[in-house]
Amino acid sequence: MGSGAGFARDPGRGQPGGAGRLAAGAAALLALMFMFVAALATLGGASPVTGSPSAGTIGDYGASALARREVPAAYLRLYFEAAQRYGLDWAILAGIGKVECDHGRDPDPSCKHESAVNQAGAGGPMQFLASTWRLFGVDGNGDGRVDRWDPADAIYAAANYLRASGAPHNYGRALYAYNNSESYVGEVERWAARYRDAARSQTPLGERGTEAVGAGGAGALQGGTSTPVRLIAGERAALAPWDGHLALVPVAVPLRVQAMVIAGNELQDLPYGPGGHPDPRGAAEEDCSSSVNYVLYRSGVRPIAEIVRDNPLAQDYVRWGLPGPGRWVTIYATRAPSDHVFIVIAGMRLDTSHSGTDVGPNRGEDGPRWRLLDQIPTWARWSVRHPPGL
Repeated sequence: MGSGAGFARDPGRGQPGGAGRLAAGAAALLALMFMFVAALATLGGASPVTGSPSAGTIGDYGASALARREVPAAYLRLYFEAAQRYGLDWAILAGIGKVECDHGRDPDPSCKHESAVNQAGAGGPMQFLASTWRLFGVDGNGDGRVDRWDPADAIYAAANYLRASGAPHNYGRALYAYNNSESYVGEVERWAARYRDAARSQTPLGERGTEAVGAGGAGALQGGTSTPVRLIAGERAALAPWDGHLALVPVAVPLRVQAMVIAGNELQDLPYGPGGHPDPRGAAEEDCSSSVNYVLYRSGVRPIAEIVRDNPLAQDYVRWGLPGPGRWVTIYATRAPSDHVFIVIAGMRLDTSHSGTDVGPNRGEDGPRWRLLDQIPTWARWSVRHPPGL
């Protein structure tokens, strides 16, 4: 339940607020479609929202089985249609709706009872303060009223507020404006990732353009992944202080390197195992070599047909690529004392080996994880290589 828009604080829940309480997929083509539909809606005005969404509509936006099962049908349609109008990611709106009032089902009176507010003065299913509502309130269902306790009005207003605050180019900044709390941003993004279709895109992220995504441009990559895309200045990635499984994407590196960081984020919840061979896409587990294979595929460095055909193992990377460390990406492989490979991307090590070689928040976890150590592990003599150009 939220504390409301306008940076108020809810003494009973202790979180600063933008429009609510606590905290990115569709493909690039869909993003363009969003913008086109948004332009049409802006010209024609919002249409009344009634009934439940059709299966085709949900499929078009990639709703996960969880979203179909958990989000009330009327709310799901509102998230889709509000996202269409404002050119946004519907799952971000759904994430806000979940965190604020559980899609209108939270028993707190402020979520659904007309004129009821919480201790911070926030009310309605998207938890708006009256002051913010006066600026961003929208008649979402065309009934002639602008009511923050009406789900259609509240969801359209939330989309309006996010758009005015920097979305879709920078969802992190927009969500932080909605509620001035990094934990809030993280929670909304995690719910959004769960609500999108979990099937990974078949298009390598590194082939979505030729230029690196600069500051404020996370939305350009967010459409291709179900994990949050958060940016950081410079050429080095870093772990998000609020989430040890999320590496922040550096803005001053090539697009392929940015895609590698995102690919590493996509692997963070997987356990260790051989399931990623010969095809690492959508595997339920990954080992050291299939993790590297997946990162190289997602970044567009190695074609998936080549990976499936050759099924590269750890020892195959001893002579792959060019010798020596790369500027942004370096692969370390060895045959002794045991076969192993890992990759360092923009200063962050993605590795399945962690016993004695990780001092970070993932040091007790198996599987591909971001590992922290002030040196390259010394238990093997490494062949040091890098992808051409990186």
